[in-house]
Amino acid sequence: MRGSGSGFIFTPDGLILTNSHVVHGAGKLNVTLSDGRRLSASIVGDDPSTDLAVIRISAPALAAAPLGDSEGIRVGQLAIAIGNPYGFQYSVTAGVVSALGRSLRSSSGRLIDNVIQTDAALNPGNSGGPLVNSNGEVIGVNTAVILPAQGICFAVAINTAKFVAGQLIQNGRIRRAYLGLGGQNVEIPRAVVRAQQLKHESGVLVISLEPNSPAERAQLREGDVVVALDDQPIRSVDDLHRLLTGALIGSRCKVAVLRQAQKMNLSVEAQDGPV
Repeated sequence: MRGSGSGFIFTPDGLILTNSHVVHGAGKLNVTLSDGRRLSASIVGDDPSTDLAVIRISAPALAAAPLGDSEGIRVGQLAIAIGNPYGFQYSVTAGVVSALGRSLRSSSGRLIDNVIQTDAALNPGNSGGPLVNSNGEVIGVNTAVILPAQGICFAVAINTAKFVAGQLIQNGRIRRAYLGLGGQNVEIPRAVVRAQQLKHESGVLVISLEPNSPAERAQLREGDVVVALDDQPIRSVDDLHRLLTGALIGSRCKVAVLRQAQKMNLSVEAQDGPV
């Protein structure tokens, strides 16, 4: 099966940022540059959880796109999308930044935070291309559209992409902490919330435990409701995902759970997540 997408060179030695869904599982990659050169490429790293990937080409005289600062973006400012929609190479569309701080669910089920919403027209083939400001600086990586709506398009903020790209170059993947439990969002009765002095009326119901996982070794049980991790409230599976960063790997975490309406704290040693 063949497919196409977009991307942009961000280092002079041939590193290219694109979307994970453009290159994930590809047996062979080819890159066509704006000057017509067609080169083979290899995957440096791929992170479906942020829909970002880094690939590499080897060629002389490569021009790198300047990266901006997505923290400086303001709603209403000009946003220009560049890509190859439907195979029409180097197409440029313009719009404005419609909203900031959106969340978008990736193919892995995790939420991508701080996503940029724009009305610059995106179509199939734009995925992985740059979203740039009026100074020509990349402020986002175009990733998704809402169909059949018009003018609702999303880009992963470039500051997120900088961090992910650095980790992919260093490790080939993003390291995330792993507990080994399956969960679903659940409402907590108000009487229990008041009695246990909880901060929220929802948590994560443990519905499965992987054998010999950190959660199982810590004696979590199916039916427990996770309400906090290291004193940070857990209202949903998304909260749990957000807190399980690489910084927790190898450390002991305090997991607060409700068991039969009683709150208890368990000590869990987070592991490096499976590849």
